[in-house]
Amino acid sequence: MSGRQRHPWWMGAASRLAAGLLLGLGFSWRLRRTNMAAMDARLAAGERCIYALWHARMLPLVFTHRNRGVAVLISRHRDGEWIARIVESLGYVTARGSSTRGGEEGVREMLEWAERGHPLCVTPDGPRGPREVVKPGLVWLASRTGLPILPVASSGMPCRALDSWDTFRVPLPFARVDVAYGDLIRVPASLDEGGAEVWQARIGEALTALTHSVASRSGEERA
Repeated sequence: MSGRQRHPWWMGAASRLAAGLLLGLGFSWRLRRTNMAAMDARLAAGERCIYALWHARMLPLVFTHRNRGVAVLISRHRDGEWIARIVESLGYVTARGSSTRGGEEGVREMLEWAERGHPLCVTPDGPRGPREVVKPGLVWLASRTGLPILPVASSGMPCRALDSWDTFRVPLPFARVDVAYGDLIRVPASLDEGGAEVWQARIGEALTALTHSVASRSGEERA
């Protein structure tokens, strides 16, 4: 795996503190899981997948899926080192890259993690949008690795929507947080460009439908 640039000496301690704060927030939530028990049992038994989720709704999933050795693709933008260190403190492994900078290197690292037996996780509209639009990288990874895509969605009420490109959502302490899996999506190998676009659309539709269902269940869409 590729090395990191030098960063301030205090970054490690600060990122561990941030991870601790996230754990405290997560343990305060009233979690409700839907369609997860059977699939989680299969994953615990060694089955693997590529988790796919919208960027804005990742925070509850960082908490619920910690300590599973999931490999996550994190951008090389200026906040990426903070994010990488925080999630590594929570039991994730990281690949660094994006569709705009360092992307090829990041995808290579994700393939290496898959070969080592790790499940993968991709936010297909990250790191900078367009919001809730699936980019080609997820379909390419699924086609190349043979791993099925598992749509995941979360919703929390009450929550704070940040002033960011994706209106990143942060459930407040003691919020009711819903998390759900959709149906597995198996992308065929050796797709041409047209075929990849069809699968991008299918994945986007599945993620959007699942997200709307979870948001409705939590009362978010009525707020």
